[in-house]
Parts: sequence; C-alpha cells; structure tokens
Amino acid sequence: MEKERKLLFLCYNEPMISQNVIQNMQGASEIRAMFEEGARLKSRFGAENVFDFSIGNPDPPPPETVRQTLRQLLEAETSGVHGYTSNAGLLAAREKIAGNLKCDGLTADHIVLTCGASGALNVILKALLNPGDEVIVLSPYFVEYLYYIDNHGGKAVIVPTDQNTFQPDLAALAAALTPRTKAVLLNSPHNPTGVVYGEDVLRQMAALLGETIYLISDEPYREIVYDGVTVPSVLRLFGNAIVAYSYSKSLSLPGERIGYIAVSPNCTDLDLLLPALIFANRTLGFVNAPALFQRMIAEAPDVAVDARLYQERRDLLWGHLTSLGFACQKPQGAFYLFPKCPMEDGQAFKQLALKYRILLVPGSGFGCPTHFRLAYCVSADTIKCSLPAWTALAGERGMRN
Repeated sequence: MEKERKLLFLCYNEPMISQNVIQNMQGASEIRAMFEEGARLKSRFGAENVFDFSIGNPDPPPPETVRQTLRQLLEAETSGVHGYTSNAGLLAAREKIAGNLKCDGLTADHIVLTCGASGALNVILKALLNPGDEVIVLSPYFVEYLYYIDNHGGKAVIVPTDQNTFQPDLAALAAALTPRTKAVLLNSPHNPTGVVYGEDVLRQMAALLGETIYLISDEPYREIVYDGVTVPSVLRLFGNAIVAYSYSKSLSLPGERIGYIAVSPNCTDLDLLLPALIFANRTLGFVNAPALFQRMIAEAPDVAVDARLYQERRDLLWGHLTSLGFACQKPQGAFYLFPKCPMEDGQAFKQLALKYRILLVPGSGFGCPTHFRLAYCVSADTIKCSLPAWTALAGERGMRN
C-alpha cells in the first residue's frame, strides 16, 4: 500500500496534503517564527541578553487565589476532577460567568466553556458559516483570524480602520456590507494597537449591523486597561452579539486554554445557535474545555492580574521609544505597542533589530505593513535592559536620541 501511495504521488507530482494548508503555511504567522528565533538566540547568547517582544506570553504569575484553588482541587480526594464534563461545560462555572457579565436575561444556558478564545472563535465560526459567507475583519487584525474564517468555508473581508486613531471607520464598514455578510469580528482592547473602542462608535456600529448580522467580539484583554478607560459591553449594545473570551491574559494562563462563549439572549436564531455551538465544540475535537480549570473558575474568587504591572511597562517602553523619535499611539489596553516603522521595508527593519537582539513582529502580519508590534508583557528587567539597544538601533537609523 505504501508503495502504491508513493507511485500515486509521483504520477501526480504534487504533495498529498491539503493545497489550502500549504498555501496558508507560506503566509503563516510571523509571531511564532519570531518566537522560535528568540528561543534560538537565548540559547546562544543567554536569555538576559535577548529582548524578545514577539509574543503575548504574560510574564506575571497567576494570582495567588487562583494557584491556591488549583492546589486545593489537586489535593482533594474527590473523584471526577479530571473527568469529562458536559460539552457546554460545568453548570457552576457557567452560572458564575453569566452572573459576572451582568446582562439582562443572560443565564448559564447562554454560556459555553471553550479551549481559550481561539477555540471559541473556531466554534462560533463553525456554527455560523455557510460556504462563501463573509466575515468583516478590521485592519490591523490578529493574523490568525483569517485562517479561522478559512477553516470553516468563510471569506474574510478586510476593512481598514482610521490610520491615525485605529478606531473603526464606519463609512468603510458600511461600504463593505453585502448580502453575504454574516458577521463582523471585533477585538477590543485591541491586538496589536492597544486601542479600546468607545461606546459611541459601537452604538453606531450596532445601528449599521441591524438585526441580520452577527457581532463577534474577541475579548481576551478585557480586564487589561489603563488610565481609567472602560470597555463597553457589546452584549448590552448589540442584539446579535457573541463574545469570545479567554482567561489566558487576565489570569496569566495562556497555556491552559480556558475560555468561554457568551451569547446575547437577543441573538437571531438563538434556539438553534446555542445547540449549534455545543455541537461544534464537540465535533471540532475540543469535546470540552479543560475540566480542572473549569472547576477553578467555579470555585476561585473573581480576580485578575493587576493591570498596573502592565501599565508601568507600557509607560517605560512607550516613553523611551517616543523619546527616540518613534511615532506610536499610547495604548489604552492590552499589552502591545504598535509603532510606525522607520523603514519602508518592515522585514529589513526586523533584521536590523535582530542585530541588537531585539525581536519584534512586522506589521505586515497584521495587515498593516507600515507598523511593527511589540509585546510588553515581558519582565520589567527585560524592558529596562533593552533600552540601550533601542537607543543604538535608533542611532543607526539617524533618529533623534
């Protein structure tokens, strides 16, 4: 049989795996590529001599109450701690989440526990999309969105935001709506810019979308905001709102893959949508969210990582870069800077930064090649030690210092 497969391969002279996957791999995320490059450089020069701003991998540990709850769960002699849960998740965890969201009519039945926000988005798109359905994505965007939409037969329609403020351009959004538009995918606080969409612009967007288009809101950074900024609740503003959430950032648990979907009680086809989400959660292979962390959510007090830690790091890095002449909007939330690239060729700038052992991600990966992204969720020491390298890099470019 193996010989026949090889002969078949030779006859057709093309790879046997998916052509679509091959094509997507060629343009795959630079974030992971830089992450791997960082690991190589750290092994060569030592971690303290490499300044890796490539990936949103939180440095602060989870809150102590989370760690204590996990210890108690692991030490308990109760059976079933690691067993299957229902596909929607443990009722106690869903009840707690529904209560915390404080949306009229929202109950545990409107919550589905998922393997992080990425899992949640794939479940949502699987449940919603027919082949060729359009999903509007605002640029700059998290690059994986395009692959998630493609995973389920949809078509991503890219709509640029205002290039000065990175706020949604409502006229451009209105022009992009077609009879095939199934959903608009938002992310606020925003990766990679740190922008938070205000209530006024969201209300206007809700009026544009009406009752026939879904609003999918990706919210892993909801608790990480600064300077008194608040994140409006899309569940209160949009009738057709579906929220994808992850505890990866708020509790510093990115590798544990725990999150949820919350569906507005006013969603169109709600009675079909909810069981469709549960079905997709199972049949995509997630089966259920990690059982131990579902139990942690149900039992641990409501806490989040102290956003002031990130605000101090934001201020340190943003302040130094802008003093050197980098143009960069000050983030309102999340933990990324998105400065304007001082070179026309973002890839060339990435390579120049590597000369100083600075790892960054060119903006082309986010649909915005004029900028680059830095994740400042690294340690404060890493940021402090990187400042001379940034000064030297700016000096080589002839920038102000």
